[in-house]
Amino acid sequence: MQADQLLLVAVPIVGFVSGFINTLAGSGSLITLPLLIVLGLPANVANGTNRVGILVQSLVSVTTFRRRDAMPRVGLAKVVLPSVLGAAAGAALAVDLDETMLRRTIGLLMLVMLVIMLARPRRWLESHETRHESSAWVQAPLFFAIGAYGGFIQAGVGIFLLAGLVLGSGFTLVGGNAVKNLIVLIFTVAALAVFVVNDQVRWGLGALLAAGSAAGAWTAARMAVARGAPFVRWVLIVILVVSAVAMLGDIRLADAPT
Repeated sequence: MQADQLLLVAVPIVGFVSGFINTLAGSGSLITLPLLIVLGLPANVANGTNRVGILVQSLVSVTTFRRRDAMPRVGLAKVVLPSVLGAAAGAALAVDLDETMLRRTIGLLMLVMLVIMLARPRRWLESHETRHESSAWVQAPLFFAIGAYGGFIQAGVGIFLLAGLVLGSGFTLVGGNAVKNLIVLIFTVAALAVFVVNDQVRWGLGALLAAGSAAGAWTAARMAVARGAPFVRWVLIVILVVSAVAMLGDIRLADAPT
């Protein structure tokens, strides 16, 4: 089998890993985008094609969480609406940013969250039978800011959303994962439309990626519900470590990972 054929076979496999990671935490595109670029796609087209997988994996994970009765029923509007508005604002921004400084800032933030997870595990593991959520005056700007970040840059936005949902809004780690995927799903519908209009999606590769991503998302959502918060927490810890090393090491994988 030739090298190009091996790479094509790798697309759904890598998609599975990405779908699994994105469903439980975030930063899965740190592995899918490089593969698409290696296959010869320009960075912007790789970014657009990658959104096909993200859309499908988000849809599958949200559906799986709902069918297993793990999607929270209250408090969604308070976090979804400001996040989506923020994403729209972030996507419209056109400012010059120091990418190296930005990546290092993201890496440091991930290290801070890692310390919080290790030092205060109960905040992530407790059942939250009585939710202790921040006031709307805190939640609205918090999720607007996370949404703006996601709309403009998106690298690791799932991790920041999850932290905000658990620590700021009082969701359980499993429930927060479900809501996080719902927010990302709405993000991606708008983002993919932009890429489609600009002819920056390669549907063949996108379909291969989506097939693997859907399987990974389905597996991760079922495992999250079955194994609970401790399992999700340890997966998140591993992903935080790897992502922080990649960001602080200034490992450039793509222009705008999700």
